[in-house]
Amino acid sequence: MNDLRWRLAACLSATVLACAGAVASDSRAWKGAATMSFALTSSAFPHQGEIPKKYTCDGADVSPPLDWSGLPEGTRSLVLVVDDPDAPDPKAPKMTWVHWVLYNLPPTATGLPEAVPPERLPAGTLEGLNDWKRTGCGGPCPPIGRHRYFHKLYALSALLPDLGRPTKAKLEEAMKGKVLGQVELIGTYQRSR
Repeated sequence: MNDLRWRLAACLSATVLACAGAVASDSRAWKGAATMSFALTSSAFPHQGEIPKKYTCDGADVSPPLDWSGLPEGTRSLVLVVDDPDAPDPKAPKMTWVHWVLYNLPPTATGLPEAVPPERLPAGTLEGLNDWKRTGCGGPCPPIGRHRYFHKLYALSALLPDLGRPTKAKLEEAMKGKVLGQVELIGTYQRSR
C-alpha cells in the first residue's frame, strides 16, 4: 500500500512539474512575442551590404527607404543620424562625415519612404544640418575606398525642444540622458573609377 501511495505521489509531482515547465515556457514565448526587439532595416540594402548607386552621388542621390519596429516602451520621439566614420580615406580616417540629421520623429512612425522630401516627413519631425551645411539627406560620395554608412536610430524618452537646425554634436548634447535604445543599419559604398 505504501508503495502505491509513493508511486501515486511521484506521478502527481511529475505531472505538476511538467505542467509548471510548460506554463513557464509558454509564458516566456508569449512575453518574447509581446516585446519585439528594436530593429532598423531597409528594403534597398541588407545590414553590412552595398548601398545601391541610386542612393549615392553617382545616382539620383536620394534617401533610401527605412523601416523600424519594436520601439522601447516609453518612447516619446525618435532621432535619425546617418554618418560615415571613414572620411576621407578608410585606411586613414580623419573625421566622421554627417549625411543626415532628423529629430522629433513621432513614435507612431514606422519608417521613411525612399526619396522623402521635407514636406513628407512625419508630422512634427525637425531637420538638422549635415556636413554640407544643409538639411536633407546627402548620399554616399566617398573620395577613396569603400566607406561604411551608419544609419542610427535612437528612441528617446522625451520630445526635444526646437533646436533650430542643429549639428549632430548639438543634437547629441540635447539627447543626453534621454536615450532608451539605439539600433544601427550599416551600408557600404565605393565609387567605381
